[in-house]
Amino acid sequence: MKKQDTFGERGGAVSATVGVPAQVTAEGRTRHEVARLLLEQGPLTAVAVAEQLGISPTAVRRHLDVLLADNEAEIRNAPRRGPRGRGRPAKLFLLTEQGRARFGQAYDDLAVAAIRFLAEHAGEDAVRAFAERRVAALVEPYRDAVTRAGGPAARAEALAAALTREGYAASARKVGAADAGTGAQLCQHHCPVAHVAAEFPQLCEAETEAFAALLGTHVQRLATIARGDTVCTTHVPGQTSGIDAPTPNGGTTA
Repeated sequence: MKKQDTFGERGGAVSATVGVPAQVTAEGRTRHEVARLLLEQGPLTAVAVAEQLGISPTAVRRHLDVLLADNEAEIRNAPRRGPRGRGRPAKLFLLTEQGRARFGQAYDDLAVAAIRFLAEHAGEDAVRAFAERRVAALVEPYRDAVTRAGGPAARAEALAAALTREGYAASARKVGAADAGTGAQLCQHHCPVAHVAAEFPQLCEAETEAFAALLGTHVQRLATIARGDTVCTTHVPGQTSGIDAPTPNGGTTA
């Protein structure tokens, strides 16, 4: 008997899906299974996916529409076989690079191995220099936009917008009394290098120093994802202290 065809159709039947956290909804687990089939067997039609999952093509297409909207899947037309007939060619769905990333990559392990090699053969100073160079390259394209903003709170908002563009899902909110100089709390809800930073805290340290330079004030890191916290949180006081902004090579400008 065919399973229920609603958007969360498979219920607990997919709770053991490999790689899906237990707290993910039935809808999310089913979408993950749709993506997994595209990864393992794609390109596939919606009908082919539906047959393997035991749900309706309509339900599968809803999941595919979400994957397409999130740039995790793309479409190509199936090649015609035999004489050209009427109607549109069948649509084949396959994962994009972004879609494949949901199943994990070996990039983190490679990065950790590379930095370990650097530490063993060139020393901790080389790791520190690498961290500084990396974060300088990250923030340099946004340095003017951030430093033009008036005051630490406004700069924190501009920096949050820049970090979001780089995949850190950042936000900033004002804190403190106006008469003491309004500060801010900068939150990064995602860290693309958290796994690496857990072993090499120099990445977080260099990032904190670069933030201080851009914001024009000493900042305090309250929490980091690399240490097991859910969000990287940086307190930005309301008073500037004249710290210089970083240059692309990891130095500062006067």
